[in-house]
Amino acid sequence: MPKRPVLAAVVLVSWIVIIPTNPALVAAPPTVEQALQLTPLQSYVEYDAASTVNPADCKLEAVDPTSGAGWIVRGQGGHPLRRFLDTNKDNKIDLWCYYQSGIETYRDVDSDTDGRADQYRWLGTAGSKWGLDRNEDGKIDAWKSISAEEVSQEMVIAIRDQDVRRFQRLLLTSAELKSLGLGEETTRDLAAKVKSAQDSFAKIVKQQSKVKAKTEWVQFGASRPGIIPAGTEGSTKDLTVYDNVVAMIETDGSHDQLILGTLIRVGDVWRAIDLPAALHSSRTAATGDGFFFQASLTRPVPAAEDALGQKTQQLLAELERIDQNLLKSESGQKLPELHAERADVLEKIAAATSDDQQQGEWLRQLADTVSAAVQAGHYDDGATRLQALVKSLGKQDADRNLVAYVQFRYLAADYGRQLRKENADFGKIQERWLQGLQGFVKQYPDSPDTAEAMMQLAIALEFSGQEKEAQQWYGQIISDVPESAMGRKAGGAKKRLESVGRTLELSGTTVDGRPLKLSSYRGKIVLLHYWATWCEPCKQDIFQLKRLYTEFGSRGFAPVGINLDSKPAELQAYLREERLAWPQMYEEGGLESRLAIELGILTLPTMMLIDRQGKVINRNIHIGELESELKKLAK
Repeated sequence: MPKRPVLAAVVLVSWIVIIPTNPALVAAPPTVEQALQLTPLQSYVEYDAASTVNPADCKLEAVDPTSGAGWIVRGQGGHPLRRFLDTNKDNKIDLWCYYQSGIETYRDVDSDTDGRADQYRWLGTAGSKWGLDRNEDGKIDAWKSISAEEVSQEMVIAIRDQDVRRFQRLLLTSAELKSLGLGEETTRDLAAKVKSAQDSFAKIVKQQSKVKAKTEWVQFGASRPGIIPAGTEGSTKDLTVYDNVVAMIETDGSHDQLILGTLIRVGDVWRAIDLPAALHSSRTAATGDGFFFQASLTRPVPAAEDALGQKTQQLLAELERIDQNLLKSESGQKLPELHAERADVLEKIAAATSDDQQQGEWLRQLADTVSAAVQAGHYDDGATRLQALVKSLGKQDADRNLVAYVQFRYLAADYGRQLRKENADFGKIQERWLQGLQGFVKQYPDSPDTAEAMMQLAIALEFSGQEKEAQQWYGQIISDVPESAMGRKAGGAKKRLESVGRTLELSGTTVDGRPLKLSSYRGKIVLLHYWATWCEPCKQDIFQLKRLYTEFGSRGFAPVGINLDSKPAELQAYLREERLAWPQMYEEGGLESRLAIELGILTLPTMMLIDRQGKVINRNIHIGELESELKKLAK
């Protein structure tokens, strides 16, 4: 494993001194130069390296002791460059954080406090990868979290470097395949495809010539992900997939595309199931490769045989340059200009594309990115741009679903922009948002976005206290798309709104694997507490629940936690520290898990109070109201 200085933190009065384990250096804290020389354990990390920083412009500060002992290095203007912490105050640094342009982009984590990193996280503008290093040898053994875009980049790197281990940790595992609930034949076919890829990777990458030593990943490409619904060919669960995924690559200034095929979502990770098409002798780069849909290539990139001309390459290079500048931009004043440039390039690429379907995908990408930029406060003029695009597409008699796609994203962008205005009238903005959604549903009843629009309507009405109207919209979703994930969530939300005075049935398993049925709590006063470790108000509620359980537990009060973390590790770590006296139900998936969907849980914390007969008394009780209710019920 790469070596790093092992640093111990000692709190002295109100300031912190970091003392290296080398006795000769005990008298002094580390210098700025020493701090800047520490580097991430993983490669391909975007951060402000020591070579780009003038130590004379930097200063070393002690970290506020309330957040753990440690120190932070700040550069010119006060931007953080490095942060190293002893989070559990055991006198050993266990968190090494690195920044780019003031944004934390990466951290090494020693989660078991043995002095060696065992987790590696990409953050902020650098992505969402979260790698696990079980044997602490400095190499990632498995991904805890990785997006489809990052899988495509990792795939290119693995092929270029002929790195078998890097490739294999991108593939669907046997346990994951089993968990998908697919039909017997599909499971068998997928297992064979994955095994073939494992067995042939080392040989094929040595023979291929498409990805060279200087090849770099440029961009991810795919149409939006699709759902294979439960019941398809014997499956028992919905499955989210990307078919026909493409990675745009560049070698010595020449752009090309690498068709990766199908990616499958398993919790917080996306998985590959095969080698890229161009690496197989039996397939060509121009062949679409969709395991589930078997559709032609729908990526909004030019077809390899006729559209990768000089003009298109120039536009793609320009798009890459803008994306890099967006990542590096330190000034909020530059962001609107960069987002406008990016939208200009996307429109030019769409105009240069002769295929209607690919042109539509480029415009969808434009709508997605511009809408996201507006909602993040980086490009307010983008809302007006989307509105103009809707009008333009309407005049061109464009595909109706494409017009609806852009219109829906315009509505979301405009809503976000209006909320940020100084002295914004929230009531009027909310009314305008609801009217826009209702108009969208009426104008585009068959759009793929219509169910989402109805869900947004229902949620907004519920949160504003108009529960009867919210139930009607939830009911409409159930009627229109009953078997979809949206339909099931709407069904759960409607059930929750109608639950007061009714007996509630709920069953599952606890985080330690024990079965739990709500019906077994008859005779108890039950509080269902939906929460997650990332939700600070939830943890504040738990602090109060401990006190109330001590006072009312002997009088029949029985809290039941329903944890909605995406993965169990965070919950298990929290429970090791807090040791809660009541059970915690858990299933992977977070707010998309069965436990959340069954009652349409939309926000955290959510608490439901149930009487001794098993009937719901209050379906959304606040922690401040709970004590007075318990005093009544415990008599």
